[in-house]
Amino acid sequence: MTAVIILIVVVLVIAAAIVYGVQTSRRKKLQSTFGPEYDRVVADTGSRSEGEKELREREKRHADLELKPLSAESKAKYSTAWEEVQIDFVDDPAHAVTTADELVTKLISERGYPTSDYDDQLADLSVEHAQTLGHYRDAHAISERSANGEASTEDLRQALVHYRALFADLLGTDPLKTSPNATATALTNDSSVPPAQATPDHDTDVAGTRPDATRG
Repeated sequence: MTAVIILIVVVLVIAAAIVYGVQTSRRKKLQSTFGPEYDRVVADTGSRSEGEKELREREKRHADLELKPLSAESKAKYSTAWEEVQIDFVDDPAHAVTTADELVTKLISERGYPTSDYDDQLADLSVEHAQTLGHYRDAHAISERSANGEASTEDLRQALVHYRALFADLLGTDPLKTSPNATATALTNDSSVPPAQATPDHDTDVAGTRPDATRG
């Protein structure tokens, strides 16, 4: 009888170790795929298991999308359009940011992502573009503040830097050869345009601009 009990205990321990190993492997895969988005979703759902369930659902939805690579012609077109946005910033920062938002949305759509709902858009992008998704959130938040007349010129410059991060990620290349931190400011010596700084950390740089954008 004792031997049977010991055998049962050993089997249970082995089974538990296997289950734990599988869960750990899946968790590491999700963390690798979603990067900072993993922690965000887990925090927003209030449960690691619910957060991971949400992320797996995102992967399933993403697998059903018909994503398309951009042609060399399209890449050149978007790079030119982005350069025009930066030039526009010199004379009209708010308009430039609005145009940048529209241009990014257009690029997202051309790559094959649905764009009808902002939260769904974030979720779909998070599977392959999680590292730049925080930049997009911050840029979008500043753009909304700008529409209400509540964004400073520096805020708008930051928005353009944030938009450019996702834009380059989707484009597959930097739209311009200049440093990302030279966005808008490298085009002019006008003192009204704030000097460029290091590329902002989207978790800390634009305080108070991040909306709760994660959705189910």
